[in-house]
Amino acid sequence: MKFGKVEDPSKIDFTLPKDHPQTKEVLSRNTRGLENISVGAAKWTKSEMKGFYPKGTKDELKHYSTQFNSIELNGTFYGMPAPEQIITWKDKTPGNFKFFPKITSTISHYRRLIDVTDHVTQFATAVLNFEEKLGMAFLQLHDNYQPKDYSRLEKFVKEWPKEVPLAIELRNAEWHNNEEVFNATCELFEKHQITQIIVDTPGRRDMLHMRLTTPTTFIRFVAAGTPIDFTRLDEWIERLTAWKNEGLQNIYFFVHQGFEKDSPLLSAYLIRKMNEAWKTDLHVPKMATENIGTLF
Repeated sequence: MKFGKVEDPSKIDFTLPKDHPQTKEVLSRNTRGLENISVGAAKWTKSEMKGFYPKGTKDELKHYSTQFNSIELNGTFYGMPAPEQIITWKDKTPGNFKFFPKITSTISHYRRLIDVTDHVTQFATAVLNFEEKLGMAFLQLHDNYQPKDYSRLEKFVKEWPKEVPLAIELRNAEWHNNEEVFNATCELFEKHQITQIIVDTPGRRDMLHMRLTTPTTFIRFVAAGTPIDFTRLDEWIERLTAWKNEGLQNIYFFVHQGFEKDSPLLSAYLIRKMNEAWKTDLHVPKMATENIGTLF
């Protein structure tokens, strides 16, 4: 992901902001405790994830799913997924694996949420074929989709099929910088159980709104490509621990880079820290033997 990329990450203050006051209230409503932790990359292709796959790997998804328990499925953004393809992907992965498909660009970018009912139905019908392996679908709106088009977003949220869990990423800065708009949007998401995505990327610190609208956190972490990424992940462990203690139910955390070659190593570091802090037993992804330790 190139979104929020900067030339010199050393000039960025990567400190996580304080929580929005409403986050604690949202978390307090969950009495079930932490139920799901999904950590993954954004892609599974061998060309992107250099050094991750053992020599001779033929089925990339099948191997990927032995190392990770989830994937942020960006491929569905580029074309409406066919049910047959969804079933093929589902059948290649273990029982605990989760897919997080991105809503097709026809809906979000080309039609910009206008007259999308049939497209939404087609998308939802397809991804429901993941069955128990469907984690959460997510909508990413274009950078230039502004609050002046709030009514379209409101209609989309109200009509979204409830059987498909949904997260939404709002990129235009006005959604975050206009307090009245931000509060209205968060209230809309809360009412309809929509998870607001948090993006931790160097050049757009406003997207670290720290305002949860459900007891689920969906985090898209964009690596800076320097050792500061480890410090950033350490701070995320501290924040997630606090949220866990306050009632967090689901953690969905996906690591991005321009090229994804270090995503498995950063993910492995995060999972190791989770296991240490929370006494969990999540599988730690491994790179191919000859490439272990080649970070940055």
